[in-house]
Amino acid sequence: MEVTATILSYGSRVQGWFFIMLGSICFLGFLYAAILPRFLMIRENHVGIAIQSARCYYCYLVPLTLPILVVAVYFHWLSMKLFKHA
Repeated sequence: MEVTATILSYGSRVQGWFFIMLGSICFLGFLYAAILPRFLMIRENHVGIAIQSARCYYCYLVPLTLPILVVAVYFHWLSMKLFKHA
């Protein structure tokens, strides 16, 4: 039983590191796409030009995310209430 617990612990540890690395890569990708093109003049490639031309949309991202978050929290509360009384 001790070997199985060690294997499960190792699998959980690897899975945890995988999610941490995935989150870090996603964060750095968002940082590159949303913030860095404002300060860097990226005009050499097509991706840099596309990011710089679409940067005005990111200023609407957080304000438009807040109402969606409120609706999601309400539906989560409603589903837990229905599950609790079912």
